[in-house]
Amino acid sequence: MNAREPIHLTVNQNILEMEYAVRGPIPRRAAELRQQGRETILCNIGNPQALGQKPITYYRQVLSLVEDPAKIDRERALEKRWKTDGGPPAGLGDIERVSEHVLKVSEQFLSNMKSGLGAYSESNGPLFIREAIARFIDKRDGVDTTHGSPSNPDGIFVTNGASEGAKYVIDLLIADPKDGIMIPIPQYPLYSATIKKSGGTQVNYYPDEDSGWVLNRSILEEALSAARRDGIRVKGLVVIHPGNPTGAILGAETIREIIDFARDNEIVLIADEVYQENTYGATFTSFAKVLGREEVPLFSLHSISKGFYGECGHRGGYLEVRNPPKAAGTPLSFTEILLKQASVCLCPNTAGQLLMYLVVNPPEEGSEPYRLFAQEKQTILTDLWDKATLIREGFKHMDQVECFGRTGAMYLFPRLNKLPVGTTDFDYCMNLLETTGLCTVNGSGFGQKEGTHHLRIAFLPPKKLIERVLPRWIEFHNAYVNR
Repeated sequence: MNAREPIHLTVNQNILEMEYAVRGPIPRRAAELRQQGRETILCNIGNPQALGQKPITYYRQVLSLVEDPAKIDRERALEKRWKTDGGPPAGLGDIERVSEHVLKVSEQFLSNMKSGLGAYSESNGPLFIREAIARFIDKRDGVDTTHGSPSNPDGIFVTNGASEGAKYVIDLLIADPKDGIMIPIPQYPLYSATIKKSGGTQVNYYPDEDSGWVLNRSILEEALSAARRDGIRVKGLVVIHPGNPTGAILGAETIREIIDFARDNEIVLIADEVYQENTYGATFTSFAKVLGREEVPLFSLHSISKGFYGECGHRGGYLEVRNPPKAAGTPLSFTEILLKQASVCLCPNTAGQLLMYLVVNPPEEGSEPYRLFAQEKQTILTDLWDKATLIREGFKHMDQVECFGRTGAMYLFPRLNKLPVGTTDFDYCMNLLETTGLCTVNGSGFGQKEGTHHLRIAFLPPKKLIERVLPRWIEFHNAYVNR
């Protein structure tokens, strides 16, 4: 019997045209090489635990107890035996103690959650988690009775990673192909892909690379004017702070300019602040802090995937909404419609909700788990800085490679000023992978000024591995660009 031809269906063209370079052809080729037994070093994505970063002990202890509450009584029994015997019970070896503080936090979370991690929660996340997030935001921004504008738990949505929150907002803003969202170039391709999927128009603005990825109002005005000449209605402005892939960290004065621009042009702000812990000595200032009591619509995003936490696979995050606009032709605010969107998905995953709660509610200084928690946090952030510095030093030995601005986020975005005639940064990155096993992402996957070439590398592998592969990269680079 002859096999039938598969049916052919017309599909959503926007989805066909979506691109997401960090999981694109170069990483797919890396997967093929691994299947062939080749070593590959995955620097294409900010996925710390895939490259050997250990989970924070405090987070995982609470997670294990909340997932399996029967362990709480067992841990108390073990602790009692430990104190009686002066060490671990016979046969258990050198086990990690679980403090009474951790046990109480786990019990309290279960009590507030009421139905454990195996049941649906409220669609926007339980109130006690949203209240904890609001307290975290207020503490971060120095809000008190006389300074700043308090965060409102009713404007907070716990999400499956920050990406889900960004998609909610962009899907809601785009009602017509002529609706535009301004995004930085280069940008994290979540934004270009989501705008494409939603059927809107991507409006590029270009921070000044040679000045260290400086952003100012004139850059935004230029992009807005060009879009309006093309008949585009710009409705949203995305700012990634610290930048991905550039690492750029914005100061309060720059944020003030951006807010003024958004207010004067009736544009909502989308502040992607998932790398707020990754500033390596610089000061992070949030958009909410600079905004204060001013009534400009602001959507802020945070995540458990980055910082020092690295809990990418657990998919936790939050979206905070301030000054939500009304939906034209309805009595509904954006907050009410966002809740409708969240309700369709029932609820964010509960393990991610727990970890988001722990990220914003760390052990207090002086508590039993604090010393280890603070030590692990500092070790991870110091290690990231050291690895970034090591790679940046390596660029000095590569012919006509420049890397602008200070180090932020988890990436470096060097400019390749010299490539063989007729080749692109995609060709460079693919050849780099084939030759050295180093998997990076071509700059064109993030967007870049015409005529420039870049790559993005995540500085996440163990330092010893970077020290081993960096000389091979330098050797490859100088041979490739001068061939």
